[in-house]
Amino acid sequence: MADVLHELVELLALERIEENLFRGQSQDLGWGAVFGGQVLGQALSAAEQTVPSDRPCHSLHAYFLRSGDVRRPIVYEVDRIRDGHSFTTRRVRAVQGGEAIFSLSASFHLQEEGFSHQDPIPATVDPESLKSEVELARMVADLLPPGLRERATATRPIDIRPVHPSNPMAPRVLPPTKQVWFKAIDALPDDPKLHRYLLAYASDFHFLVTALHPHGVSWLTRGMQVASLDHAMWFHRPFRMDDWLLHDMDSPSAGGALGLVRGRVYDRAGNLVATTMQEGLIRDRRA
Repeated sequence: MADVLHELVELLALERIEENLFRGQSQDLGWGAVFGGQVLGQALSAAEQTVPSDRPCHSLHAYFLRSGDVRRPIVYEVDRIRDGHSFTTRRVRAVQGGEAIFSLSASFHLQEEGFSHQDPIPATVDPESLKSEVELARMVADLLPPGLRERATATRPIDIRPVHPSNPMAPRVLPPTKQVWFKAIDALPDDPKLHRYLLAYASDFHFLVTALHPHGVSWLTRGMQVASLDHAMWFHRPFRMDDWLLHDMDSPSAGGALGLVRGRVYDRAGNLVATTMQEGLIRDRRA
């Protein structure tokens, strides 16, 4: 396994301190704060480690409460809310410096057979025909802020390929939609829990910025304050993060400095494997 991917897998695995208490470190992506996808993946990891393996997570709902410090560890406290015959419920509180920075509620379901239907995969292009996010960043490296340049152009554990890439340094008005292919850069173990942690982690990339497209701004536009407020996911079918997944996103509404984005995650075979949703702060301070 590639070193950068191994580091991410270890980051999401967490250190177990007590029966329901875990500690995680953070990675610096060049933003000066903990990446939301990281704390989301780590919180799901903490919850899953207290649930039997025959009960995969089917839904999670999370709130980002405070900005996390990448230089300090995060402690995850798991509350075993309920262990039922078919469903298990967990609540996770992420704490740093004595204050809650994140909370998550997750539900786990004993696998069983039932009705099945899904939306078809939307029109798109093959990921092999696209440039990776790192390749795109290297093309405009001279224009990136110095603190972001090194991180943006370095090898990453997740290969992300936008279908219609846009330049955040020179944003233009676009439809409130976005498609991104992504996968781990190397083969992963067969543990389904790990693939769910990694999908939770990757689902936060390119998500909220979809709500900025109709307004001709980006998260790098001077005066824009952009931050995730909550995040929800529903896992529908098995998948692998070391094979290509398409995140098809759209923003149905923005108003009052808030933007809503929803997404559907498909595998290469066209199976709808997960649904995502997020609301975030998109505050325009330019005036």
